[in-house]
Amino acid sequence: MAVVSTNIKIDQQLKKESQELFESFGLSLSAAINMFLRQSVREGAIPFRVGNPLPNAETVKAIEDARNGIGVSRGFTSVSDLMEDLDADD
Repeated sequence: MAVVSTNIKIDQQLKKESQELFESFGLSLSAAINMFLRQSVREGAIPFRVGNPLPNAETVKAIEDARNGIGVSRGFTSVSDLMEDLDADD
């Protein structure tokens, strides 16, 4: 397999931190990038989740409300209990 050189532009600080990290794994920056590219081709996708991993404000509020029991119905032990509760006039 022929090896070719490729130039990429990255932030100087990112390069420094990446090199330090990969060296701690015993890898060069080139080897780490090759690993990323091979895994991308193998999976036919970027091999990690891309996006904002944090929930938005609405979801955070819903999680907090659920943890505090706000807007959460009580538990039911049977379908008939659930249906009775649904049919009840509040």
